[in-house]
Order: sequence, then structure tokens, then C-alpha cells
Amino acid sequence: MGTITFLLVLSFLVFFHELGHFIAARFFGVKVHVFSIGFGKQLYAKEWMGTTWQFALIPLGGYVKMKGQDDSNPALKEDGDDSYNTKKPWQRIIILFAGPFANFILAAVLYFIIALMGATTWAAQVGTVQENSPAYQAGILPNDEILRINDTEITSWDEIGKTIINTEGALKFFIKRDGQIIAKTISPQISDSENMFKEKIKKRMIGISPSGKIITLELTFPQALVYAYEKTIFASTMIFQGVQKLIQGVIPSSEVGGVISIGKVISDASESSIIALFAITALISVNLGVLNLLPIPALDGGHIMFNLYEMITRKKPSDQVFLFLTIFGWVILGSLMLLGIYNDINRIFLNN
Repeated sequence: MGTITFLLVLSFLVFFHELGHFIAARFFGVKVHVFSIGFGKQLYAKEWMGTTWQFALIPLGGYVKMKGQDDSNPALKEDGDDSYNTKKPWQRIIILFAGPFANFILAAVLYFIIALMGATTWAAQVGTVQENSPAYQAGILPNDEILRINDTEITSWDEIGKTIINTEGALKFFIKRDGQIIAKTISPQISDSENMFKEKIKKRMIGISPSGKIITLELTFPQALVYAYEKTIFASTMIFQGVQKLIQGVIPSSEVGGVISIGKVISDASESSIIALFAITALISVNLGVLNLLPIPALDGGHIMFNLYEMITRKKPSDQVFLFLTIFGWVILGSLMLLGIYNDINRIFLNN
């Protein structure tokens, strides 16, 4: 069942990505020969609106084959108003960007659905208080529920950290303890901490940790929209930074995962709950969007760079350079895929 869920989710994400390309291409009058879910031998196909819609044997991706554009033949040129290569560079950039953009939109829709179904988060309840910390000195105790900081209403644990970091000076905490509301003034101190990439950082802290209590957020329609926007932006930023840290060597290459890791994560999420499945699908959708925007030849981001070059210099890269960079891009992608699979297999053997 987990494998089926993985293939369905992956096909769903690929469909939306390629649908973005398809809609933008048709908007600018580009003929789309093939819309494929999967690669390799054709398993099922149907002709509709001048396009062959098909499922192929290897369901790990997909593509739209436009007139005048073919990654397997980078030097391809076809004449006509309905050809990709006769369109202006800015039009081609929109067609290329539309795929990743569709993934971001899909993620936002999924996060919005999660918000309406009942997104969960840590409660604003204190678990432990570090000895001699500002919170300890102010008299904060375990199980205290934080209701407000200065004039900011607090509904979840995340909001506590954001408020502490973004507010200067001493803070007035309004807490609930044994049915009573108590006010405490706390002066945060700059302390050593770690970010999500295990890097040493300095930040304003008061020395408390969450109790681990989970609450369901009751969000209105507008609040759900804000929740979806913020989650999509946060996921995008996190993945962009993750790629940057991987290149810098902060994140070891052993952390790179492949299709096996993705499949396991999706399978585990599907067994947990529909909300968990939606959440991991949204995250992978953002991941797909971000990675496709990387300036690597053979990816959408690489082709966008080629077109930006053409817009600035008023000339296209030579066929030889275009072909070399595209092949180089495929080598990079192939190497990353092999690295991911190698790491997945290593993890399997280490866990057994």
C-alpha cells in the first residue's frame, strides 16, 4: 500500500508541475505534442486538444514535449508561430517558471486544506525551565500557559520564540497558572543556540522549552490563507537554505536522500493520518519547485538562465555551448540521484 501511495503522490506532483508548463505554453500559443506522466515506454495514451496525454513505464517524473523544445535534443529548432524557440525570451521564461510555480501553488492549497481540517502545533505551555535562566529568575514554572507577551496574543509555542526574537528590551509575560492570570517581567539574554542546520548561533532566549502538548488550531478562512502562505514561504526558504548549506558543506552529503527515502516518508505519513500525508506532499511539492529553479542546465532554472542571457546579450548561446551545458547538467542530476540512492541503501543496511 505504501508503494502505491508513493507512486500516486509522485504522479500527482509531477502532473501539477507539468500542467503549469502546459497551461503557460498554450497561453502563448506553443503546440504541446506530448504530456507524459513517467518516462520510457508508453503504457496508455489518449489524444486530446492536439496533445498526446500518456502514462509511461517509469513513473519517476514526467515531461511536456513542446514544439521547438526537447531536452534530449537541445539544439532542436522548429519554425512557426506555435514553436517554443520562436517565442520571445521573456515568454519562454514564463513557460519555464510556470512548472515550479504550480508546485508552490499546490503546496499552498494543501496547507490551506490542512488549516481548515485542523492544523496541529505545540501548545504555548512551559515544559522545563532552565536553572538560573531569565525565566527561572522571573518565577516561571513548568505547566505555565503563556497567554500574552506585551500586547501580542499567544496561541502556539512558535509565536513565543518569534515574539522574543522580534521584540527589544524586557518583555511582560501574562501566564495562566492554576486558573489565575499572573504577569511576569522577563529580560531575555543573548545565548548560544543552534539553528535547524546544527550551526552555532546567538539569539535572544529566556530559557524555557515546550511541554510537548499538542493543540489543534481553530482558524478562520482568512487566517487559513495566512497560514498557507506562511507555511509555503517557510518551506521554500528552508529548502533554499538547505541547498546552500549542502553546497557549503555545512550539511554532509550523507544527508542527501533519494527516491527510497521519499517513498518511506510518504508511506509513513499515509499510515499516520490524511493531514500528515497532505503535509508531506506539500513539503515535497515545494521541494520539487525549489530544486527545479536551481540554475543547473537541464532543469527549468538552467533554461531560465539561458533565456536571461539571451535577453541581456541579445543573442543565444551557441549550439555547442548549449549542448555541453545541458549534458553537464544531466551529469550533475544523475550524480545527485545516484548519491541519494547510495545513501538510502546505506541507511537500510545500517538500520538492519
